[in-house]
This record gives sequence, C-alpha cells and structure tokens, in this order.
Amino acid sequence: MFAAEIFMHRFLLSSPIRTLNPKEADWFYTPKYATCDLTPSGLPLPFKSPRMMRSAIQLISTNWPYWNRTERADHFFVVPHDFGACFHYQEEKAIKHGILPLLQRATLVQTFGKQNHVCLNEGSITVPPYAPPQKMQAHQIPADTPRSIFVYFRGLFYDVNNDLEGGYYARGARAAVWENFKNNPLFDISTDHSTTYYQDMQRAVFCLCPLGWAPWSPRLVEAMVFGCIPVIIADDLVLPFADAIPWEEIGVFVAEEDVPKLDTILTSMPTELPHDKSIYLKPGEKVLTWTAGPVGDLKPW
Repeated sequence: MFAAEIFMHRFLLSSPIRTLNPKEADWFYTPKYATCDLTPSGLPLPFKSPRMMRSAIQLISTNWPYWNRTERADHFFVVPHDFGACFHYQEEKAIKHGILPLLQRATLVQTFGKQNHVCLNEGSITVPPYAPPQKMQAHQIPADTPRSIFVYFRGLFYDVNNDLEGGYYARGARAAVWENFKNNPLFDISTDHSTTYYQDMQRAVFCLCPLGWAPWSPRLVEAMVFGCIPVIIADDLVLPFADAIPWEEIGVFVAEEDVPKLDTILTSMPTELPHDKSIYLKPGEKVLTWTAGPVGDLKPW
C-alpha cells in the first residue's frame, strides 16, 4: 500500500513528458524510496525518513544548481506514508512533527489527504494508494457473478500492539464496526487474511473503507476496481483527484460517529447507485491503478 513512490518513479521513467536535459525541465523529481525502509514484518519505518530526505536534498542541492535556484519550489517528492511528510503513523505525533521544514516549499505528492490538516500543504497532490494491478487482474471472476455479500471487510478492528487501551486506533471507528455488527448476518467482517479476498470483493455490494492509523487505504482502489460500492468512513478525507472524480456519486460517506447506524444507512440505499454513464472508465482507461508503462519505452538513466 506504500509503494506509490516506486510506481511513480517507474511511470515517469517511461513518460513522454520526461526530459534528460534539466534546462528544459519545469519540474524536478527526486526518487528516494523512504517507504522501502521496512520492519521485519514488512511495515515501513517512517522515523528514519527525515534523515533520508535530508541526505537526498543535500546531495541534489550541492551537486546541481536547480534546488537553490527556486528555493525548491519546482521540485516534487512522493511521500506515501500514513501522514505524508509528517513521517509518523500516529496522527497526534505526526501533527506535532509537522511537515519536514526542508520540504515546506516543495510540491508533495502523497496518498494522505485531510482537510485543514498540518500534514497537507496547500498545493500538495493527493494520489491513489498503490494496489497491485496484476494481482487484482489475476483474481477477476465472471462479471455476472451474483453479489451475494451485502457488506464486506477484512482487516484489523483493534491494534493491540500499538494501542493497548483501544479507541485510539482508527479513532474507535473500526472497533465500533466490530462491536455493533460482528453478529449481523448482513455483515461479512473478519480479521482473517482470506485467500479469496479479491474474489469476495467482487461478490459484495458494499465494501467498508474505514480509516486505520491513517484515514486512507488501498481498499478504496480495490473496491472501485471490483465494482463494489466503497463505504468511506474517515471524516474530512481528501480523496485522490477529487477535482476530476465524482466521489459523491460513486461512494457512500459515513461519519465516524455514525458507524453504529451503518446497517440502517446501507439497507436504506439502492444497491445500484444511479450513475451517469459518463463517470465510468472507458475500455483500457486507467485512472486509479498504478502502471509502469511499456518496458520498451523506458529511457536510460
């Protein structure tokens, strides 16, 4: 889910807008792969990212004139951590850290977006989190398969390793889902890592997309790809490409405090939203999934 910076790099390597002549460039991109610094369990370590960023910036500012020429205003960085360039997975601590000062004037491309938040600069670009397109494509089932699951979710409800008292993780929203609907037959919810996860999403009418430590998650992209109506539970979330994608027409937005009413809210809604045909993707069109581009188009370093 944090691999957006890798796929942004791959995408730009094969992009027709890339130039090898810095004098022609309007923007400068610095790949640094901070989310590849992982724990043994495969989770990113955001705590070392500021040091990595400072090291990368020192390199580019001392070897080339472009960083200092505009005081970094024409440079952009991809920061797909939980709270972007605030570099912490817990919101309270991320807010305390704030955006790394060296990045304040740069453009930040990030998966995190929340209205009026210190970790989202004006001018930052919110992009979709990474979800593996080849893996999703490999698990497609026939389009006419009945949607026999009403509400679907797989994931944590409590993070006992990092939130011993409960309630802080996901601001209690996931815990509320579990406590209110664990025995409701309309809700197929579990912490199990199902081997049929992608197939099940294609059999579901509604897919829950609640906040976790961060307000965003790849479930939004997965739900969209598989035609499951996303139920977005994250107050004040800034969604990817919100100026181009009519999210209000596509998904269902439920306030965190209204989670106990989820059954009433969802059973009162049509299971097929009245979408205008213009909002659907055209054949071969890719908006929310990350692709690397044709291998033959890759330009040399």
